[in-house]
Amino acid sequence: MTQPSVILATSSYDHTIRFWEAKSGRCYRTIQYPDSQVNRLEITPDKRYIAAACNPHIRLFDVNSTSPQAVMSYDSHTSNVMAVGFQCEGKWMYSGSEDGTVKIWDLRAPGCQREYESRAAVNTVVLHPNQTELISGDQNGNIRVWDLTANSCSCELVPEVDTAVRSLTVMFDGSLVVAANNRGTCYVWRLLQGTQTMTNFEPLHKLQAHDGYILKCLLSPEFSEPNRYLATASSDHTVKIWNVDGFTLEKTLVGHTRWVWDCVFSVDGAFLITASSDTTARLWSMSTGEDIRVYQGHHKAAVCCALHDGAEPSSG
Repeated sequence: MTQPSVILATSSYDHTIRFWEAKSGRCYRTIQYPDSQVNRLEITPDKRYIAAACNPHIRLFDVNSTSPQAVMSYDSHTSNVMAVGFQCEGKWMYSGSEDGTVKIWDLRAPGCQREYESRAAVNTVVLHPNQTELISGDQNGNIRVWDLTANSCSCELVPEVDTAVRSLTVMFDGSLVVAANNRGTCYVWRLLQGTQTMTNFEPLHKLQAHDGYILKCLLSPEFSEPNRYLATASSDHTVKIWNVDGFTLEKTLVGHTRWVWDCVFSVDGAFLITASSDTTARLWSMSTGEDIRVYQGHHKAAVCCALHDGAEPSSG
Protein backbone atom coordinates (compact mmCIF):
# COMPACT_ATOMS: atom_id res chain seq x y z
CA MET A 1 0.00 0.00 0.00
CA THR A 2 1.60 3.27 -1.06
CA GLN A 3 1.53 6.02 1.47
CA PRO A 4 -0.80 8.91 0.61
CA SER A 5 0.96 12.26 0.41
CA VAL A 6 -1.78 13.81 2.52
CA ILE A 7 -2.93 12.00 5.66
CA LEU A 8 -6.22 13.25 7.06
CA ALA A 9 -7.90 11.47 9.95
CA THR A 10 -10.85 12.21 12.21
CA SER A 11 -12.37 10.53 15.23
CA SER A 12 -15.79 10.62 16.78
CA TYR A 13 -17.94 9.59 19.70
CA ASP A 14 -19.17 6.84 17.33
CA HIS A 15 -15.98 4.96 18.31
CA THR A 16 -14.34 5.08 14.90
CA ILE A 17 -11.22 6.62 13.45
CA ARG A 18 -11.67 7.51 9.79
CA PHE A 19 -9.05 8.23 7.13
CA TRP A 20 -10.06 10.47 4.23
CA GLU A 21 -8.91 11.39 0.77
CA ALA A 22 -8.52 15.11 1.36
CA LYS A 23 -9.42 16.21 -2.18
CA SER A 24 -12.35 13.93 -2.95
CA GLY A 25 -13.77 13.65 0.56
CA ARG A 26 -13.91 9.85 0.29
CA CYS A 27 -13.37 7.82 3.46
CA TYR A 28 -10.92 5.05 2.51
CA ARG A 29 -10.36 3.38 5.87
CA THR A 30 -12.30 3.06 9.11
CA ILE A 31 -10.89 1.69 12.35
CA GLN A 32 -13.59 0.49 14.73
CA TYR A 33 -12.58 1.42 18.25
CA PRO A 34 -15.06 0.02 20.80
CA ASP A 35 -12.77 0.40 23.85
CA SER A 36 -13.33 4.13 24.41
CA GLN A 37 -13.92 7.44 22.72
CA VAL A 38 -10.88 9.09 21.14
CA ASN A 39 -10.09 12.55 22.51
CA ARG A 40 -7.16 13.54 20.32
CA LEU A 41 -5.31 12.32 17.22
CA GLU A 42 -1.72 13.05 16.27
CA ILE A 43 0.35 11.78 13.33
CA THR A 44 4.05 10.99 13.80
CA PRO A 45 6.53 13.24 11.96
CA ASP A 46 7.48 10.41 9.58
CA LYS A 47 3.78 9.80 8.73
CA ARG A 48 4.04 6.13 9.66
CA TYR A 49 1.81 6.06 12.73
CA ILE A 50 -1.16 7.83 14.26
CA ALA A 51 -1.63 8.12 18.01
CA ALA A 52 -5.13 8.03 19.46
CA ALA A 53 -5.49 9.55 22.94
CA CYS A 54 -8.25 7.60 24.65
CA ASN A 55 -9.53 6.69 28.11
CA PRO A 56 -7.23 5.88 29.83
CA HIS A 57 -4.69 4.65 27.27
CA ILE A 58 -2.94 5.83 24.11
CA ARG A 59 -2.93 3.55 21.09
CA LEU A 60 -0.59 3.76 18.12
CA PHE A 61 -1.90 2.60 14.72
CA ASP A 62 -0.01 1.99 11.50
CA VAL A 63 -1.14 4.60 8.95
CA ASN A 64 -0.39 2.34 5.97
CA SER A 65 -1.84 -0.89 7.27
CA THR A 66 -5.34 -2.20 6.78
CA SER A 67 -5.19 -3.95 10.14
CA PRO A 68 -7.61 -2.65 12.77
CA GLN A 69 -5.19 -3.66 15.52
CA ALA A 70 -2.99 -1.13 17.29
CA VAL A 71 0.74 -1.69 16.99
CA MET A 72 1.44 -0.36 20.48
CA SER A 73 -0.47 0.62 23.61
CA TYR A 74 0.69 3.06 26.30
CA ASP A 75 -1.11 2.33 29.50
CA SER A 76 -0.12 4.19 32.65
CA HIS A 77 -2.64 7.05 32.66
CA THR A 78 -5.70 6.42 34.86
CA SER A 79 -8.23 8.76 33.21
CA ASN A 80 -9.04 10.44 29.87
CA VAL A 81 -5.94 11.34 27.86
CA MET A 82 -6.67 14.83 26.52
CA ALA A 83 -3.39 15.71 24.81
CA VAL A 84 -0.80 13.84 22.79
CA GLY A 85 2.09 14.91 20.58
CA PHE A 86 5.55 14.01 19.32
CA GLN A 87 9.08 15.33 19.53
CA CYS A 88 10.09 16.76 16.11
CA GLU A 89 12.08 13.66 15.09
CA GLY A 90 9.51 11.26 16.50
CA LYS A 91 11.84 9.85 19.15
CA TRP A 92 9.41 10.36 22.01
CA MET A 93 5.79 11.18 22.71
CA TYR A 94 4.17 13.37 25.35
CA SER A 95 0.67 13.22 26.82
CA GLY A 96 -1.60 14.95 29.31
CA SER A 97 -4.55 13.45 31.13
CA GLU A 98 -7.50 14.25 33.37
CA ASP A 99 -5.63 12.16 35.96
CA GLY A 100 -3.58 15.33 36.57
CA THR A 101 -0.32 14.15 35.00
CA VAL A 102 1.87 14.97 32.01
CA LYS A 103 3.88 11.98 30.79
CA ILE A 104 6.75 11.34 28.39
CA TRP A 105 7.08 8.05 26.52
CA ASP A 106 10.05 6.67 24.59
CA LEU A 107 8.43 5.18 21.49
CA ARG A 108 11.03 2.42 21.35
CA ALA A 109 10.54 1.25 24.93
CA PRO A 110 7.55 0.11 26.96
CA GLY A 111 6.22 2.13 29.87
CA CYS A 112 6.32 5.79 30.78
CA GLN A 113 9.76 7.38 31.11
CA ARG A 114 8.79 10.55 33.01
CA GLU A 115 5.77 11.89 34.85
CA TYR A 116 4.94 15.42 36.03
CA GLU A 117 2.14 16.23 38.49
CA SER A 118 -0.14 19.13 37.56
CA ARG A 119 -2.49 18.53 40.53
CA ALA A 120 -5.56 19.18 38.34
CA ALA A 121 -7.07 17.60 35.22
CA VAL A 122 -4.79 18.41 32.26
CA ASN A 123 -6.68 19.62 29.17
CA THR A 124 -3.83 20.58 26.86
CA VAL A 125 -0.07 20.10 26.41
CA VAL A 126 2.20 21.59 23.74
CA LEU A 127 5.90 21.22 23.04
CA HIS A 128 7.99 24.36 22.66
CA PRO A 129 9.92 24.49 19.34
CA ASN A 130 13.15 24.19 21.35
CA GLN A 131 12.03 20.58 22.06
CA THR A 132 13.13 20.89 25.70
CA GLU A 133 10.03 22.37 27.35
CA LEU A 134 6.42 21.28 27.60
CA ILE A 135 3.60 23.67 28.48
CA SER A 136 0.43 22.30 30.08
CA GLY A 137 -2.94 23.88 30.87
CA ASP A 138 -5.37 22.43 33.39
CA GLN A 139 -8.93 22.54 34.63
CA ASN A 140 -8.06 24.86 37.54
CA GLY A 141 -6.65 27.51 35.23
CA ASN A 142 -2.96 26.77 35.76
CA ILE A 143 -0.38 26.97 32.97
CA ARG A 144 2.89 25.23 33.78
CA VAL A 145 6.19 24.98 31.95
CA TRP A 146 7.99 21.68 32.39
CA ASP A 147 11.72 21.97 31.76
CA LEU A 148 12.79 18.58 30.43
CA THR A 149 16.48 19.34 30.90
CA ALA A 150 16.11 20.28 34.57
CA ASN A 151 13.27 17.74 34.94
CA SER A 152 11.13 20.20 36.90
CA CYS A 153 8.44 22.88 36.64
CA SER A 154 10.21 26.12 35.75
CA CYS A 155 7.24 28.49 35.55
CA GLU A 156 3.59 28.77 36.62
CA LEU A 157 0.93 31.19 35.35
CA VAL A 158 -2.73 31.57 36.27
CA PRO A 159 -4.35 33.95 33.76
CA GLU A 160 -7.82 33.58 35.33
CA VAL A 161 -8.35 31.80 38.64
CA ASP A 162 -10.64 28.76 38.45
CA THR A 163 -11.22 29.20 34.70
CA ALA A 164 -10.14 26.08 32.84
CA VAL A 165 -7.37 26.47 30.26
CA ARG A 166 -8.77 24.51 27.32
CA SER A 167 -6.06 24.87 24.68
CA LEU A 168 -2.49 26.14 24.26
CA THR A 169 -0.49 26.96 21.14
CA VAL A 170 3.07 28.21 20.56
CA MET A 171 4.34 30.16 17.56
CA PHE A 172 6.69 28.07 15.39
CA ASP A 173 9.63 30.36 16.26
CA GLY A 174 8.86 30.29 19.99
CA SER A 175 8.03 34.01 20.10
CA LEU A 176 4.39 33.76 21.29
CA VAL A 177 2.26 31.56 23.52
CA VAL A 178 -1.55 31.68 23.42
CA ALA A 179 -3.89 30.16 26.00
CA ALA A 180 -7.65 29.82 25.40
CA ASN A 181 -10.12 29.32 28.22
CA ASN A 182 -13.70 28.34 29.00
CA ARG A 183 -14.88 31.96 28.94
CA GLY A 184 -13.99 32.54 25.30
CA THR A 185 -10.85 34.50 26.16
CA CYS A 186 -7.37 34.13 24.65
CA TYR A 187 -4.34 35.29 26.61
CA VAL A 188 -1.27 36.06 24.53
CA TRP A 189 2.27 36.31 25.90
CA ARG A 190 5.46 37.30 24.18
CA LEU A 191 8.40 35.09 25.10
CA LEU A 192 11.23 37.52 25.67
CA GLN A 193 14.04 37.34 23.13
CA GLY A 194 17.47 36.21 24.19
CA THR A 195 16.14 33.70 26.68
CA GLN A 196 16.49 30.05 25.86
CA THR A 197 13.90 29.04 28.42
CA MET A 198 10.32 30.10 28.90
CA THR A 199 10.41 31.68 32.33
CA ASN A 200 9.97 35.17 30.80
CA PHE A 201 6.34 35.59 29.78
CA GLU A 202 5.46 39.17 28.86
CA PRO A 203 1.69 39.81 28.63
CA LEU A 204 0.94 41.02 25.11
CA HIS A 205 -2.79 40.81 24.52
CA LYS A 206 -6.10 39.69 26.00
CA LEU A 207 -8.54 38.75 23.28
CA GLN A 208 -12.25 38.24 23.95
CA ALA A 209 -12.66 35.94 20.98
CA HIS A 210 -15.99 34.18 21.60
CA ASP A 211 -18.98 34.29 23.92
CA GLY A 212 -18.85 30.52 24.41
CA TYR A 213 -16.06 28.08 25.20
CA ILE A 214 -12.93 28.07 23.06
CA LEU A 215 -12.23 24.39 22.50
CA LYS A 216 -9.07 24.81 20.42
CA CYS A 217 -6.68 27.64 19.61
CA LEU A 218 -3.97 27.22 17.00
CA LEU A 219 -1.29 29.47 15.54
CA SER A 220 -0.54 29.06 11.84
CA PRO A 221 2.61 27.16 10.78
CA GLU A 222 5.95 28.50 9.62
CA PHE A 223 5.27 28.28 5.90
CA SER A 224 2.14 30.40 6.10
CA GLU A 225 4.29 33.52 6.34
CA PRO A 226 4.14 36.44 5.75
CA ASN A 227 0.64 36.11 7.22
CA ARG A 228 0.47 34.82 10.76
CA TYR A 229 -2.92 33.78 12.04
CA LEU A 230 -4.55 32.49 15.20
CA ALA A 231 -7.55 30.17 14.74
CA THR A 232 -10.06 29.80 17.59
CA ALA A 233 -12.67 27.02 17.44
CA SER A 234 -15.67 27.46 19.69
CA SER A 235 -18.88 26.08 21.14
CA ASP A 236 -20.63 28.96 19.31
CA HIS A 237 -20.34 26.83 16.09
CA THR A 238 -17.75 29.12 14.48
CA VAL A 239 -14.01 29.29 13.93
CA LYS A 240 -12.52 32.75 13.99
CA ILE A 241 -9.29 33.67 12.22
CA TRP A 242 -7.29 36.46 13.86
CA ASN A 243 -4.34 38.30 12.36
CA VAL A 244 -1.50 37.99 14.86
CA ASP A 245 -0.37 41.48 13.90
CA GLY A 246 -2.66 43.34 16.28
CA PHE A 247 -5.05 40.40 16.85
CA THR A 248 -7.72 41.86 14.58
CA LEU A 249 -10.49 39.59 13.31
CA GLU A 250 -9.65 38.52 9.75
CA LYS A 251 -12.67 36.31 9.08
CA THR A 252 -15.23 34.04 10.68
CA LEU A 253 -15.70 30.52 9.31
CA VAL A 254 -19.42 29.76 9.35
CA GLY A 255 -20.93 26.43 8.31
CA HIS A 256 -20.82 24.03 11.24
CA THR A 257 -24.12 23.73 13.09
CA ARG A 258 -22.80 22.58 16.47
CA TRP A 259 -19.66 22.88 18.62
CA VAL A 260 -16.33 22.97 16.79
CA TRP A 261 -13.90 20.86 18.82
CA ASP A 262 -10.68 20.81 16.87
CA CYS A 263 -8.82 22.38 13.98
CA VAL A 264 -5.54 21.92 12.15
CA PHE A 265 -3.76 23.96 9.47
CA SER A 266 -2.26 22.62 6.28
CA VAL A 267 1.53 22.92 6.23
CA ASP A 268 1.39 26.05 4.04
CA GLY A 269 -1.34 27.66 6.12
CA ALA A 270 -3.63 27.93 3.08
CA PHE A 271 -6.27 25.54 4.43
CA LEU A 272 -7.84 24.63 7.76
CA ILE A 273 -9.54 21.36 8.73
CA THR A 274 -12.17 21.44 11.49
CA ALA A 275 -14.11 18.77 13.42
CA SER A 276 -17.55 19.37 14.90
CA SER A 277 -20.37 17.91 16.99
CA ASP A 278 -22.50 18.15 13.82
CA THR A 279 -20.70 14.86 12.84
CA THR A 280 -18.72 16.46 9.99
CA ALA A 281 -15.20 17.62 9.37
CA ARG A 282 -14.68 20.49 6.94
CA LEU A 283 -11.88 21.83 4.77
CA TRP A 284 -11.74 25.63 4.62
CA SER A 285 -9.92 27.96 2.27
CA MET A 286 -8.09 30.55 4.34
CA SER A 287 -8.15 33.03 1.45
CA THR A 288 -11.93 32.98 0.94
CA GLY A 289 -13.19 31.73 4.32
CA GLU A 290 -15.42 29.22 2.50
CA ASP A 291 -15.71 25.51 3.23
CA ILE A 292 -14.63 23.69 0.08
CA ARG A 293 -15.07 20.11 1.28
CA VAL A 294 -17.31 18.41 3.84
CA TYR A 295 -16.24 15.02 5.21
CA GLN A 296 -19.37 13.04 6.08
CA GLY A 297 -19.50 9.55 7.53
CA HIS A 298 -19.37 9.79 11.31
CA HIS A 299 -22.64 9.09 13.13
CA LYS A 300 -21.90 11.10 16.26
CA ALA A 301 -19.86 14.18 17.20
CA ALA A 302 -16.50 14.45 15.40
CA VAL A 303 -14.21 15.69 18.16
CA CYS A 304 -10.69 15.57 16.77
CA CYS A 305 -8.82 15.74 13.50
CA ALA A 306 -5.23 15.25 12.37
CA LEU A 307 -3.54 16.30 9.15
CA HIS A 308 -0.06 15.65 7.79
CA ASP A 309 0.41 17.08 4.30
CA GLY A 310 4.05 18.13 4.57
CA ALA A 311 7.30 16.45 3.66
CA GLU A 312 8.78 13.99 6.11
CA PRO A 313 11.53 15.41 8.31
CA SER A 314 14.97 14.64 6.99
CA SER A 315 16.91 12.23 9.15
CA GLY A 316 20.09 13.66 10.57
